[in-house]
Amino acid sequence: MAGEKAGFATRAIHTGQPPDPTTGAVNVPLYLSSTYAQEEIGKDKGYDYSRAGNPTRTALEVCLASLEGGLTSHVFGSGMAAIAALVTLMKSGDHVICGENVYGGTPRLFNQVFAPYGIDFTYVDTSNVEALRAAIRPETRLVHIETPTNPLMNLTDIAAVAEVCHSREVELSVDNTFMSPYFQRPIDLGADIVMHSTTKFLNGHSDGLGGVLVGTTPEHTSRFDFVEKAVGGILSPFESWLILRGVKTLAVRMRQHDENGRIVAQFLDGHGKVDRVFYPGLSAGRNAHPQYELAAQQMTGFGSMITIELGSFEKARSFTKQLRVATLGESLGGVETLVSHPATMTHAGLGAEGRAKVGITDGMVRLSVGIEDVGDLLEDFEQALAMV
Repeated sequence: MAGEKAGFATRAIHTGQPPDPTTGAVNVPLYLSSTYAQEEIGKDKGYDYSRAGNPTRTALEVCLASLEGGLTSHVFGSGMAAIAALVTLMKSGDHVICGENVYGGTPRLFNQVFAPYGIDFTYVDTSNVEALRAAIRPETRLVHIETPTNPLMNLTDIAAVAEVCHSREVELSVDNTFMSPYFQRPIDLGADIVMHSTTKFLNGHSDGLGGVLVGTTPEHTSRFDFVEKAVGGILSPFESWLILRGVKTLAVRMRQHDENGRIVAQFLDGHGKVDRVFYPGLSAGRNAHPQYELAAQQMTGFGSMITIELGSFEKARSFTKQLRVATLGESLGGVETLVSHPATMTHAGLGAEGRAKVGITDGMVRLSVGIEDVGDLLEDFEQALAMV
């Protein structure tokens, strides 16, 4: 098994995944058993019932903890199930601060599911550290951020926010889905918990739904262990196997995503039919990202998530309708290029007023640039934009 000093790609391929001792298989077997024979009453071989633990799931959890630099990780049936497990750290009367521009399902979960249980949520522009500091109250227990945000690609200074949180004895959780641990390491920057929708870049093939929480303390381990067992929203063995498969190629995939993303962003930046491009890797020109320096400081790549403003719903619809290589659909992070319309997809639940408040327009289109031949992508975007 690869040690913690091994390189990222080596750990992605080997950590938690030694050859099977029975057969020598180099891939972790898919353990589909729901229960396990016990040697005698009170004595088992580490597993008793798959809701509490499964060897395939364990392999994934060990690997993901290593990649993010955490103590342990726990995988759940979806990214939203992971965020729900995160909120179980709270109790009635506690206060949570969340970034104001995050995936639309997050405030929907907070406001419509957890708020009625007496947990208070406040939404803040976490790129403004002083605004965050001012929002912290004596009962604040958690700050949850996305960086870059979905879909406006705003950045939060993780190290600065972590310093503020810890000075007030508040924990910081970071949704690292857009960057993956290959390009961004929130725990190294002071975060207490890292969350992913493993459905996205970690899986990378648009065929495995899941979520993960990577914790840094024994308290996180014991709490999330308990939630897995008590609530049961765990990741299935098959989904665990799929994501393990995907993680093996994470390093090489992210490098290609990043290369293609930079080229596509530059192309869109210079295109007359595109009103605005949101991409952290643009350092100059009309769409230079205002937080480029921060992006270069806390990320080792800029990734492949790009949002463009086309000016109206009709133009957005026309563009997406003409695509031939890229696919219009929800989700992101797959090897194929996926294009979505935030106003009617990921952030529809915010309503028109909620979207306007955070700056999401009907003319915005979000691109998850895949790893196809980039020339084919540029040709596809060119012909689609010509029809706008």
